Amino acid sequence: MTTVPVHGASGVVTPPARRTSPLRAALAIEARAEASVKVFLERWSIPALRVSLGLVFVVFGALKFVPGLSPIETLVARTWDALSFGVITGYPALAITAAMETVVGVLLVAGVFQRFALALLAVTFIGILSPLVFFSGDLFTPGPTLTAQYILKDVVLVAAALVVASRALRSAPRQG
Repeated sequence: MTTVPVHGASGVVTPPARRTSPLRAALAIEARAEASVKVFLERWSIPALRVSLGLVFVVFGALKFVPGLSPIETLVARTWDALSFGVITGYPALAITAAMETVVGVLLVAGVFQRFALALLAVTFIGILSPLVFFSGDLFTPGPTLTAQYILKDVVLVAAALVVASRALRSAPRQG
């Protein structure tokens, strides 16, 4: 098939309009839409994950400040007792945990002091996951108890924290 040049109003030769199939046009629209979604996700998915992770820690941390509100108060006290060799237990253990989780949450939501927040979060995760080691006999009888399930779901929080950390450590300026 040969193309015939078309003379425009100003005498300029322009190629004839290319006819595209409806399928090709739909695919082009889909490709542009996908590119837009990709740009949106690259820009907002990790900040959204950071904020949502922070909100989870603010809420669960705040619950621990008020005796009787957190369903895992006893477990927190037992865990601190085991981790501190009996030095920290009872309400002080709950208050320390509440403060750590709340500080982590506020810093993640605010997007400030990310390296500190993530380091504190790593320490917090040690405490959160350690009952699986210390009290596995109580948590799995023979299957996972509701408390064990409560702890095991934190594996997702660990994965979310790793994604947030990858962004924070990549974009944070190096000091020293």
